[in-house]
Amino acid sequence: MTLVQTVAVLALPLLFAVTVHEVAHGWVARRLGDPTAMMLGRLTLNPIKHIDPLGTLLIPALLLIMHAPFLFGWAKPVPVTWQNLRNPKRDMALVAVAGPGANLAMALLWALVAKLGLVLAPTIGGLALPMVLMGKVGITFNLVLMVLNLLPLPPLDGGRILVGLLPGPLAWKVSRIEPYGFPILLVLLVTGGLAYLIVPPIGWFEHIIYLTTGL
Repeated sequence: MTLVQTVAVLALPLLFAVTVHEVAHGWVARRLGDPTAMMLGRLTLNPIKHIDPLGTLLIPALLLIMHAPFLFGWAKPVPVTWQNLRNPKRDMALVAVAGPGANLAMALLWALVAKLGLVLAPTIGGLALPMVLMGKVGITFNLVLMVLNLLPLPPLDGGRILVGLLPGPLAWKVSRIEPYGFPILLVLLVTGGLAYLIVPPIGWFEHIIYLTTGL
């Protein structure tokens, strides 16, 4: 495929992956007592409301150009006012797990899109290939985002889940890592350590989904 065709196939799954991830955070926060995301107009699937120039556009483009072993990105984080939550420590963990959970659900939905493209190929002809390609890309994007965010490193979702599960003193110690979280993630990315951590579980989830759906 040409670069233009590649971008056309990648764009929709990537935008949905990062957008629904953030909306899920805001929706669960709203259910647990914090209306901040709703008041700021962030409970919408309109990607323009969620695009982060660096995480949604530049980083995925650079990884694509560099032929990285995986692609990932992120949207503008949905703001959560933890003081509004009914049980802040527990509820922040529930808000955090909503994003990766949404990505898993979307990976399954994209698998159905790919399967539908294969089944309908004799009927819809040329439309089948884009459906299959976007479906497979959607599976991978969402699994990358899910596994990456579940790393137990604040401010990633996995770090927030860990803080919610640990007793007070340990939770406070882990939360103090947050200012250094993204520099640590960048070092892992540059050194190849990030691929070592996330590629095996991504492959495992992909195998299960492909096996289950018969792709």
